[in-house]
Amino acid sequence: AGGMGAIVIGGDFVVDAATAIAESFGLSDTLIGLTIVAMGTSLPELVTSVVAARKGEADMALGNVIGSNLFNILLVLGLAGAISPMEVLMENVIDGIILIGMSCIVWIFAWCKKEISRLEGVAMIACYAVYMGYICIR
Repeated sequence: AGGMGAIVIGGDFVVDAATAIAESFGLSDTLIGLTIVAMGTSLPELVTSVVAARKGEADMALGNVIGSNLFNILLVLGLAGAISPMEVLMENVIDGIILIGMSCIVWIFAWCKKEISRLEGVAMIACYAVYMGYICIR
């Protein structure tokens, strides 16, 4: 319970501080959401997935990632839209297309050999780095 509380408090601290710094540099809300907020809110998932993978509980690690994405897309976005309709910008549509494409690639990685290898993991990290570069320059 203490660890869970520390993760929540730490995540809030990271998101709040990083957002304040980014806003002071004049970065857009979309860029802040796609980078700082996304990373800050995903830190607990990262820790959970790494610990599960190191313990050999791959189902837990993969289930955590898939479940979190489905929860965020369907419940969080759905509830936010139900409460207050949101305008969708073209750059957000492009981000959605990238999300779908990368999800298909991960599915192919997992389906072909029934595992995600280190090389594939490094490839996914590289794709994320390229995506971060893309959203910073657009």
